[in-house]
Amino acid sequence: MDTKELQEKIYSKIDELPTLPVVVPKLLELMEDKKSSAADVTEIISNDPALVSKIMKVANSAYYGFPQQIDDVERAVPLLGFNMVRSLALSLGVINSLPGAKESAWFSQEGLWMHSLAVATIMKQMGGFLGQQQAGYQFIIGLLHDIGKLVLDQFFNDQFMEVLERTNTTEGKNLHTTEKEVIGIDHNEISAMLLKRWKFPKAIIYPIMSLHHKKLNAETSHFDVALLRVANSIAQELNFGLEGNSTPNSVSEGDIAVLMTTPEKLAGIKQSIEKKREGITSFLSAIL
Repeated sequence: MDTKELQEKIYSKIDELPTLPVVVPKLLELMEDKKSSAADVTEIISNDPALVSKIMKVANSAYYGFPQQIDDVERAVPLLGFNMVRSLALSLGVINSLPGAKESAWFSQEGLWMHSLAVATIMKQMGGFLGQQQAGYQFIIGLLHDIGKLVLDQFFNDQFMEVLERTNTTEGKNLHTTEKEVIGIDHNEISAMLLKRWKFPKAIIYPIMSLHHKKLNAETSHFDVALLRVANSIAQELNFGLEGNSTPNSVSEGDIAVLMTTPEKLAGIKQSIEKKREGITSFLSAIL
């Protein structure tokens, strides 16, 4: 099957997925509107009681550790932050529209989201620490970067199971290169295809699409690409979740240079994230 045929088949499978909740396209419009406010976000998400319930669970989880119960979305927005509530609402809308994973020894739905939430947390923390928070996009990038694995697991399960077995029983194999060998496309390309189909902004799509690419173009800042790569590696090194890889992807000197950080500072990030493990687990329980 050539690349065009493969892409057409994947798009046909994407179109079989449930329709996104109505709040998602509305929130995406707000992301493009620089005049949008916390009140606009609150108004949109208030029309989806199930979404509000999950956001309240997250707000009251150990991830944040607020001393008092938060009982309404109007209070949650200023406490969590406008960008964070918008990011949460968008991400949860997508997560609720995706299929569950079939269990295997190397991959599970809960394991995927545990890993992705750790990556999102690392990206948000490092982006803030380095003074490079891109309108709250980094949390969304981290949380949704691996959604293509769910598409492969659901619609190309036999091939995906072969990929997982080869990756985890052959020394030196990594998931994305094995996907290319067996299926002809990797999960990050599929994640990008899915988000493009759903009209997410390029600032979110490009870092996900470029995670495993050596050659980058100038469409979007390389900062978020490097940030995703480093966060992904840290989450793998700390064994957050079960996302299909047998060994962590290495952190390159080039990505460290783009982030203008040091290995010593990354070691500090690892220690900080390890301390958040209980909170990340609590957050995960709230969204699944």
